[in-house]
Amino acid sequence: MGDAAREWLALPYEEWRDTRDTLHMYAQVIGKLRLALSPFEPGWANVALYVTARGLTTSPVPFGVRTFDAELDLHDHVLVLRGSDGTTERRPLGGAVADFYTDVMAALRRMGIDVAISETPSEVPDPIPFPEDRVHATYDASQAERFHHVLSMVDVVMKAHRARFRGRTTPVHFFWGSFDLALTRYSGRIVQPRPGGGVIRHFSSDAEEICAGWWPGDHRLASPAFFAYAFPSPEGIEDVAVQPSGAGWNRNAGEFLFQYDDALSSADPRRALQDFLTSSYEAAAQRMGWSSELTEFAEPTSSSTDHGSRSAT
Repeated sequence: MGDAAREWLALPYEEWRDTRDTLHMYAQVIGKLRLALSPFEPGWANVALYVTARGLTTSPVPFGVRTFDAELDLHDHVLVLRGSDGTTERRPLGGAVADFYTDVMAALRRMGIDVAISETPSEVPDPIPFPEDRVHATYDASQAERFHHVLSMVDVVMKAHRARFRGRTTPVHFFWGSFDLALTRYSGRIVQPRPGGGVIRHFSSDAEEICAGWWPGDHRLASPAFFAYAFPSPEGIEDVAVQPSGAGWNRNAGEFLFQYDDALSSADPRRALQDFLTSSYEAAAQRMGWSSELTEFAEPTSSSTDHGSRSAT
């Protein structure tokens, strides 16, 4: 194993599953604040969370003439609520989801923010309403920190991949429903949404797109993995070989998968992930007729950037 590989930590799903499931519900509570108060954006971009140096944040959420944000700090292990008027509330992470939900809503009211959210978790089997959920109550601080370490490293690589695209793209963002980090590139063409699947699927599949991301494992695939897919799925995409070795089309999932553990076993996990992101995009883009100019453009040299900075000052 090379030095680069040693920076990446293992994240065995079964070892942290209980903490993962509790953290998932905590993230849903704060994510639903964005859903309730932020104006709708195509592809549900208004609901996602973002990776920070400490954990996951809503980013500023509007409330009247004010804003507030909510951040799950996975190192100090506290939820921090901050208002643009200077108000702040903190709630230690841990304990049953029912108590977490009650405390969050009470803290918001103390900040003068009275908001109602859907109390039923989204995109999970057998959802338990937040006020009743005493099943999810495990929070192992070391496991949460490990998750954030991995999430941060994946986020950096995906942001570098996002930068290599001229067209419209989402930020690299974290969806609290499916509990995954994702990036979507768009061609600009509108398409018919996927049939069935309810409101979430309908409004997340009305444009031609190529998406990639990472999830830490769930009840469907009990191991962390990178994924990539295109919509509408182009003919023959399932027969394409992508890089690196070990990555490939998964017929059950209907997308390309690259197991996180396979990336860890490589000499350079970052390079392996870059190869997966690039090759899966190119495989889809070629079959969908996307222009190569979307990923081909000149960059300023370091000397020209320095010159521009001096001129600006």
